[in-house]
Amino acid sequence: MNSLKLRKIGNSLGVILPADVLSQMNASEGDELFLTQNRRGISLTTLSPQQAKQMEMAQKLMEENFEMLRMLAK
Repeated sequence: MNSLKLRKIGNSLGVILPADVLSQMNASEGDELFLTQNRRGISLTTLSPQQAKQMEMAQKLMEENFEMLRMLAK
């Protein structure tokens, strides 16, 4: 877990994301990032809110049908 400090950037506040975090997100300078609120809090992602919702629905579907998917994979 990384601890980030808020820093003054012009008239705003911001954080500097460590290079390893950006690498894990597959993000680089100029990319658009999205803040989304979910059950666990707030997420920062490269997925748009619509894409994040679709991924959340797919994850839920996979969890609900884990055994069936495991059998199909054999």
